[in-house]
Amino acid sequence: MSKVKYFFEQSWLLLVSSIFFGGLLALTNAAWQPRIQQNEIEKFNRLAGAMLREADSFLSLDEPVEIASGKPRPYTVEVKRGVDAGGRTVGWAFLCQGSGFSDKIKLVVAVDGSFETLAGFGVLSSNETPGFGDKITIAGGFFQRQFVGAPAAALDLVKSGEAEAIDDEIVAISGATVSSQAVVTILNTYVVPIQEELKKRGLIE
Repeated sequence: MSKVKYFFEQSWLLLVSSIFFGGLLALTNAAWQPRIQQNEIEKFNRLAGAMLREADSFLSLDEPVEIASGKPRPYTVEVKRGVDAGGRTVGWAFLCQGSGFSDKIKLVVAVDGSFETLAGFGVLSSNETPGFGDKITIAGGFFQRQFVGAPAAALDLVKSGEAEAIDDEIVAISGATVSSQAVVTILNTYVVPIQEELKKRGLIE
C-alpha cells in the first residue's frame, strides 16, 4: 500500500494533467470536425472538377455503394455523378483510400460517363516521403498522367516501361515503388467493384 500511495503522491499532477488535456483535445477535435469535413468536401469537388471539366455539379447517388474490403465490414463509398448544365452524366467521382508507405492515402478518382476509362486521380491527403513517394501528389506529373485515359479495369504496376503509353500498365515512380503500388492497389480495390455495382443498378451499360 505504501508503494501505491507513494506513486499517487508523486504522479497525481501528471494524471490530472493527462485527463485535462486529453479532454481539451477531444473538445477541440469535436469543435473543428465540421470545418474539417467541409474542407474535405470542397477539396473533393475541386479535384473532381479538374478531372471532369464538363461537370457543372456532382450529385450523390441515392444509396452509397458497398464493396468488399477483405475485412468483416465492407467499404461504404459515396459515388457522385458528374452532370453538366443540361443534366447529362459526364462522369463519376468517388473517394477511396488505402495504406501507403508512411500513412493512409486518400484519393479522389474520376471516370468517364460510361465508366470505361479513367479521367485520373487526385490526392486528397497523403503523408508519403518528401521527394519520393509524395510525387504521387503532383498534378500533371508523369505518374498521374498515366491514369488519364487508362482503362477502368485492373491495372498493373511495372518498374520500367513507356510512361507515355496510356494502357493498363503503370510505370512506378523511381525510388517510390511502395507508394506507386499503393495507388494502383487502391484503384484496383475500388474501380471495378464500383463499376459492377453501377451496372447492377442500371446506371451504366
